[in-house]
Amino acid sequence: MAEKTFAELLEETTEQSRLIDAPLNARLRAVADEVARLSPEFAAVVERMVARLEANEVGQSAPQTGELMPDFILPDENGALVRLGALLEQGPVVVSFNRGHWCPYCKLNADGLARIAPDIRRLGGQIVAISPETHQYGAALRDYAEAPFPVLTDLDNGYALSLNLAFWVGDDKREAMKAGGFDISLYNGNDTWMLPVPATFVVGCDGLVKARYIDPDYRRRMELDTIVDAVAAESATERRLRSA
Repeated sequence: MAEKTFAELLEETTEQSRLIDAPLNARLRAVADEVARLSPEFAAVVERMVARLEANEVGQSAPQTGELMPDFILPDENGALVRLGALLEQGPVVVSFNRGHWCPYCKLNADGLARIAPDIRRLGGQIVAISPETHQYGAALRDYAEAPFPVLTDLDNGYALSLNLAFWVGDDKREAMKAGGFDISLYNGNDTWMLPVPATFVVGCDGLVKARYIDPDYRRRMELDTIVDAVAAESATERRLRSA
């Protein structure tokens, strides 16, 4: 029997972490710990890349709380165009930037968002996930999470770049990813090796950012309870304004 690749071993770890009854970031940490155990060399490359991004404050100039979230028109996994402005006419929107279906942390994040999607819907909100992958791989991420929300394709990271969220992974990270079985050029339809900083924005009906989470360390994400609380607060505000 052929030896399993690093990517295959991480897939098993992701499934195990998915079943843990714990907050999202605890499940993500379980994957990160296993990466460090399986390949200290790969983990060291990750630490160097994260340190570079943090030193350059990558992503931190993206829309701040209280600022306008720029509109987008992006295709979903079926090719239908989705516009942020149209979604906001119906209620607050959670916008989640993800690296792709191949990323164990993004898979767990999408799974977590799918778990809270009924709560978000009851509060009058919606969720959209965005990744730079072409539509068939966006569909793979949606299918994995059994998500009741679309996964939009931000081809060539155009929207992420406009928000100052996109970055080049670097030579050492690119080679480590390819050696580990993660050749993202196949999924993104280009060879730029650009990815978005994973980020979550809660956008109000007025188009303003009500809450955000941006972290160059892709092993951490906005906690699910925090997202629900932000949408609940915005929905309550909207109700008060309508009844005033």
